[in-house]
Amino acid sequence: MLRLFGICVAALGLIAAAPAGDWRPLDPENTLVVETTKGQVVVELRPEFAPRAVERIRLLAREGVYSGLQFHRVIDGFVAQTGNPDNRDGGTSRHPDLPPEFGFRIPAEAAVVVVERSDAREGFVGATPFQAVSAAEQARGPDGRLRGWGAYCPGVVGMGRQADPGTANSEIFFMRGPSRRLDHEYTVVGRVVSGRDAVMAVAVGEPPKVPDLMLKVRMLADIPQAERPRLEVMDTRGPAFQARVAALRQAKGAAFTVCDVEVPVRLR
Repeated sequence: MLRLFGICVAALGLIAAAPAGDWRPLDPENTLVVETTKGQVVVELRPEFAPRAVERIRLLAREGVYSGLQFHRVIDGFVAQTGNPDNRDGGTSRHPDLPPEFGFRIPAEAAVVVVERSDAREGFVGATPFQAVSAAEQARGPDGRLRGWGAYCPGVVGMGRQADPGTANSEIFFMRGPSRRLDHEYTVVGRVVSGRDAVMAVAVGEPPKVPDLMLKVRMLADIPQAERPRLEVMDTRGPAFQARVAALRQAKGAAFTVCDVEVPVRLR
């Protein structure tokens, strides 16, 4: 236990000492800023995972559909669900349902692998975790692209749906804990990079007795410069992140997974 604590402290020291080149800005067109009754939540969206779903979230944010909606279903250790215009499961926006986007194929250089096994790999695109086929299986493909799917780790954001896989519309959910059984079943759109404490603090219930709200939801690009959260995310390609992963891998041993890794964020 003392050894694990020491390794984790060392990892924190590496973060604090990380030079400017180990950090990157957020893309304003792919950053969702959610002001909730429990605080601000900032989500880095990843169109590489789900271009149609990310475009829908941008559209609904800009239409003002999300602002004022309740967290209508919150399960401790699982999800905080919101985004339905009628504030309960089954509601939709005026736009058509979306097809499932449970997997992706992207250039291998767009991803950073942190777990390499004979049967699979795990890693990150930006701050969002994924699982992918093995290197050997990828090599057998026609174009060498990485074939993967989002990994439902804490902080990951997904699209809700009904029983039919093609019924995602406006609902989104924030992971309050890991649940890898959702992989391949629900579209991953990104991950919370700041404000995880607010996600964990929203009232629990199905529905909660007094639901918390998304007071205002905007794209970072639409917020005046003076009001924007000034955040930078650690670059998963940089040496500081690689050192952090190495320390965590040593601490966890064979049990190490992509869900053990947080991607740090800082004020700039």
